[in-house]
Amino acid sequence: MSDMAMLRIGILAAGLLLIAAIFLFGRPRKKSQGRRVEGADGAAGQRREPLLGEQEAGAAGAGFTDENGVTQAELGLPEVDASPASDLGKRASQDFDKIVSLFVAARAGEMLRGEDIVVAAEKTGLVFGHMNVFHRLVEGHPERGPIFSMASIMKPGSFDMATIREMETPAIAFFLTLPAPMTALDAWEKMLPTVERMAELLDAVVLDDSKASLGRQRIAHIRDELRAYDRQHQAPPLTKAPRW
Repeated sequence: MSDMAMLRIGILAAGLLLIAAIFLFGRPRKKSQGRRVEGADGAAGQRREPLLGEQEAGAAGAGFTDENGVTQAELGLPEVDASPASDLGKRASQDFDKIVSLFVAARAGEMLRGEDIVVAAEKTGLVFGHMNVFHRLVEGHPERGPIFSMASIMKPGSFDMATIREMETPAIAFFLTLPAPMTALDAWEKMLPTVERMAELLDAVVLDDSKASLGRQRIAHIRDELRAYDRQHQAPPLTKAPRW
């Protein structure tokens, strides 16, 4: 089986996890998990890998220092808020009725490196926040929630800044959940150029939700779908008073 076929199978499986992850975005944050537990003999117990929405123990703070004492700034990575309490990018409501997704995938035989993703995300205006993934927020109104978000397709989907240098993934997923804090079409027009720029910075390719290369015809079709969505969800016009 070719590398591209394996990649597409992986993205398809990740898409199912993605839908579940989006649903979790609006849920209240649970207490931090994934901590080491002291056994009866005082030795640290087996560490459990956190799920999406859980926070690694000891990851609080705007930056990090790895096991070798190298700080985030020394790595040349942007300072991001990895605090467990971060609500940047949290959806105002867990209710949504449509998902639009795109993927930025590594070329055949290659992988996307975590630190490259973080640097590219900063350059494209994404912010690190809720669920330890990246979000595009409404300028000046972060409380309105994300316009769209970006996660890794590798379980658990989040980005652990303490081990970002070791992270590799075949693709990253961009997802727009509707309703968004602006019209669906406007949100798409924010997401598409960001995805294309991320692909350029990472020397990767853009795939649509069917895992095919994103082309002009598909872009036009998505725009038509979102125009229709906006028409269906706009406020009904006020009725005029009859003339007597």
